Amino acid sequence: MPERIPEEVVDQIRLNTDIVDVISEYVQLKKQGRNYFGLCPFHGENSPSFSVSPEKQIFHCFGCGAGGNVFTFLMDHNGMSFHEAVASLGDKTDVQFEFSSNEEAEVSPASTNEKAQLEGISLLEKLFHHLLINTEEGHEALEYLLDRGFNESQLNHYKVGWSLPGWETASKLLEKKGFDLSLMEEAGLLIKRDDGTYFDRFRNRVMFPIEDAKGRTVGFSGRIITPDKNEPKYLNSPESPLFQKNSLLFNFHRARGPIRKEKFAVLFEGFADVIAASETVSNGVATMGTSLTKQHIQQIKRLTDTVVICYDGDNAGTEAAFKAAGELNASGMTVKVARLPNGMDPDDYIQKFGAKKFRDEIIQHASSLMAFKMWYLRSGKNLQSEDGRLSYINAVLPEVSTLSSAVEKELYLKQLSDDTGVSFSSLEEQLKTYLPAKKDVQVSQEPVIPASKKASIFKAYQRAERYLLAYMMTGNDTAYSVQDLMEDLAFPTDDYQAIYTYLLAYVEQGGSLEPGAFIEYLPDRHLRSKATELTMLELNAEVTKAELADYINELNKYRQVNVIRQKEAELKQAEQMNDIKTATALGMEIFQLWKALKGQHR
Repeated sequence: MPERIPEEVVDQIRLNTDIVDVISEYVQLKKQGRNYFGLCPFHGENSPSFSVSPEKQIFHCFGCGAGGNVFTFLMDHNGMSFHEAVASLGDKTDVQFEFSSNEEAEVSPASTNEKAQLEGISLLEKLFHHLLINTEEGHEALEYLLDRGFNESQLNHYKVGWSLPGWETASKLLEKKGFDLSLMEEAGLLIKRDDGTYFDRFRNRVMFPIEDAKGRTVGFSGRIITPDKNEPKYLNSPESPLFQKNSLLFNFHRARGPIRKEKFAVLFEGFADVIAASETVSNGVATMGTSLTKQHIQQIKRLTDTVVICYDGDNAGTEAAFKAAGELNASGMTVKVARLPNGMDPDDYIQKFGAKKFRDEIIQHASSLMAFKMWYLRSGKNLQSEDGRLSYINAVLPEVSTLSSAVEKELYLKQLSDDTGVSFSSLEEQLKTYLPAKKDVQVSQEPVIPASKKASIFKAYQRAERYLLAYMMTGNDTAYSVQDLMEDLAFPTDDYQAIYTYLLAYVEQGGSLEPGAFIEYLPDRHLRSKATELTMLELNAEVTKAELADYINELNKYRQVNVIRQKEAELKQAEQMNDIKTATALGMEIFQLWKALKGQHR
């Protein structure tokens, strides 16, 4: 097993880390009252139910139940082990520590295979980059890229490479290094022949490494540099557990910080555009040659509410931008579209005019979504003809009718009037005939906290056990006070009884009940989620013994009622068996139990 990290080191790192700062790297958070809210990174949602408490240093999703402290967030979100999460945060603090791990620690076969595949991909990434930058074989490809406007700094930063034309360069290297070639085939690096041997998937191509949201290289996209009608221009790694195009956004892990800083993301059509623009546009991402998916939108939406689309300026790029704009708008995001002149693509524009002008003249002057729609709907129409003007008007008015702002409606009606020569008043009258287009239901962006509603339907004993545990987790003294009051009582809910047992063991071992400290002690994600939910309850600054006694009283009452219900079941059975003597005794016992219960709880 991995060497145990001293508790004092874990505590020091946790206390020197602000959970809001850490989670803000992955989730767009907005302050609402005492807590911060955002879209949960663990399940898809359109309204923020994910809460982060800076006071308690914990997070909790009221939608899916995920919860924990800063360590468990990184473990659940990034797939880290506890050691990795502590080390990751330790590197960002001034806490000095060392620990080693035992390579014999048990790991699942799946994780072992994934690790081997990632190592194989990383090895080829280094090989391809070396071949491009440092060898004669890669000189032609390097010159091609430099002529396209890329510089060596960009090529090094994005680890761009070159694959040799030979059939077995990569396969022989992987075999020499001891990799299981069947696993490398699953990772999309090799292809298996009918005779059982393997050859390279990527040959004679410029290689762009593709990284996931964690920054791990999970595949490649290879581009040919000389036209070949028998070869696709781009060849991507095949779909695999590691490489899934519908959820991969090129440059996402690098752009995460800049997107939050700039408060918008730039969506490009290809990763060559991302690289070309990177000197002045660091908040750019691109899909992997696929349409924009719900997964892509959710990833972006966790960081920002605004997207600038910058696709190629040709007809295909314009059509793709129109489609993507509609999907982003339907998800509740603010959309702008940066239009390029004369059918150019971003790479061409930057090569001709420079990255600074691209940012200042194209990205910063992006059109609003409605302005782009009007331009798009006008394209190809002859406004000198009556049919062309009517067609344009009939296409634009339904779009204008969906706008919620009266000012926007007036602005675009005036523009439509200028474009067509039809009077503003006539267009305004015609607009009334259009019913607002049905849009996807836009859920309020205020935080959704169903817990407050749930609280009103909790039974008395359920409310009691929840608040007893919540108060216990606020301090060791309160934990001991509740333990004394509980005596031989147990929590009716199994999860809460388990948390109670672990909490007492934690305190007995010397653990301090500081905010977030107990959460990581719990052995599984389910219990951590339940415990985190309890710590989000609004509690009094100090709890009195009388309040604790009231909660204990409710648990005791619940236990007594259960005893009575059991006796009543026995009475019913005795009556069915015509056992008069037993039934009479049980009836008297039940009467006395109810009488005693009412006397205790007046």
